[in-house]
Amino acid sequence: MSLPIGPCCATRRGVLGGLLALGGANVLGLRNATAQPSMTKAHRIDVHHHFNTPRWLAAVSTRERLNPRARDWTPAQSIEEMDRNGVATSMLSITNPGLWFGDNGATKSLCRDCNEKLAGLVSDHRPRFGSFAAMPLPDVDATLHEISFALDQLKCDGVGLFTSYGDKWLGDPAFNPVYEELNRRKALVFVHPTAPNCCGNLIPDVPASLIEYGTDTSRAIASLLFTGTAARFPDIRFIFSHAGGTAPYLILRFERLERTMKEREQRLPRGLLHELRKFHYDTALSTSPVTLGALLKLVPITQVLFGTDFPSGGNMADGVKGLAECGFSAGDLHAIERDNALRLLPRLTA
Repeated sequence: MSLPIGPCCATRRGVLGGLLALGGANVLGLRNATAQPSMTKAHRIDVHHHFNTPRWLAAVSTRERLNPRARDWTPAQSIEEMDRNGVATSMLSITNPGLWFGDNGATKSLCRDCNEKLAGLVSDHRPRFGSFAAMPLPDVDATLHEISFALDQLKCDGVGLFTSYGDKWLGDPAFNPVYEELNRRKALVFVHPTAPNCCGNLIPDVPASLIEYGTDTSRAIASLLFTGTAARFPDIRFIFSHAGGTAPYLILRFERLERTMKEREQRLPRGLLHELRKFHYDTALSTSPVTLGALLKLVPITQVLFGTDFPSGGNMADGVKGLAECGFSAGDLHAIERDNALRLLPRLTA
């Protein structure tokens, strides 16, 4: 499978025209390019939405990659923004700079505090918020305990992981006990990008969020695929941020590696594309016809979920407007904004 190569287009209209010329109409559902978002009824489910706690802010306030918008967040701020943009429910998770800074004990305690506060937010503002619990990886034993506490006692909707921890990516064999438990539970796992130790501040005036977050998402996906982790634990339901990062662009290279793998039958018994098409991908900071056009050449529309990265990603209106302008049919747009998430989060149907 390869992606089409087309002319560069300087504007959104030009990009959309380029995709049409390349046969992209079916990819982006252009049968009804006039579909517009409904602002009269809150129906959207935002799977990529962040919160903070006083203790987490104290722990990360002097660290790099803390977005000032994440520092200033309040529940009222989220609800006001959701009301303005037709968002019924937002799934809350911790954002960068994450929770692990080399001290397992501190991370374990910080995660517990975040998750207890998270459960309180969900309870106090039902049904406006859902929850992806913080996890104390790379401490495997502590993570197993936190999975049980968060899912069984706090009734969180799923867990949140980062793309990498130090020099370990998600497919590292050390994490297998965690995946065994998540697979047993058929858990929903939201994966948020970060920048690994190797790759921060490489280019002056270019923040890690611009390039490294998308790249580390691709590293995490590659790690899960080529170690065989994704195939060994097929019941975990992964959500990857930002339309899968650069993974759709790299698909040809992924496929070439698959063909030359010595342990291909053991690690990818159903094939690379089978695993990639099982994953879910959010639209946070990715509502461009180019970005979503590439993703939807790779996966069916059922795997795409609405996300905003609020507050770190700025106002929600840009994501809502950008998605509406990608030319989806009304049905496909509603699937991305709500229906696909409901299959993963059936409790929200109430």
